[in-house]
Amino acid sequence: MKGKSDEELMRLVMNKHRPALEELYDRYAKLIYSFAFKFSNGNADSTKEMVQLVFLKLWTTKSSYNSTKGKFTSWLLTITRNVCVDYIRKDSLHIKNNEQIYEHTFMKWTNPVDEIEQRLTSNAVSAAKNKLNAAQQRLIDLFYWKGFSLTEIAQMENEPVGTVKSRLHQSLKQLKKYLEVEDL
Repeated sequence: MKGKSDEELMRLVMNKHRPALEELYDRYAKLIYSFAFKFSNGNADSTKEMVQLVFLKLWTTKSSYNSTKGKFTSWLLTITRNVCVDYIRKDSLHIKNNEQIYEHTFMKWTNPVDEIEQRLTSNAVSAAKNKLNAAQQRLIDLFYWKGFSLTEIAQMENEPVGTVKSRLHQSLKQLKKYLEVEDL
């Protein structure tokens, strides 16, 4: 297996040839681990899970590497990044659900004035956001609430990054204007 190229190994992995996956693991586990370690802010347990998920994805995926589209390591790190993003999102959703349970359990000890103020602010932001057009709302949702980068959004929208950045800036200016009107 050691003499085979990455592309040949991936073809074998697609045919469920376990030694090929083991060879890829031997070659790239350290690279994937270091990438995931940085992505998880040094959490070793999360990093190990992410590495396992990457190799599980290689084993179960239907997509394959094509050398004409770029380097194998770039393709592999893209898969790693996607797995890490999914893992972090899932983990943060789990944490958010636990926080909601905690907040609900101990709500009687919170300051009701703070809670009302928080809800009023949230309602004002939602009302102002609803005044934006659908494209502006989508852009803000993708960037701030779903965590996509400007580059990812530009790829999704098939637009240059500069255009997306400019539209985001304009959307935020419009949102701020609507919020200032609400305060009057």
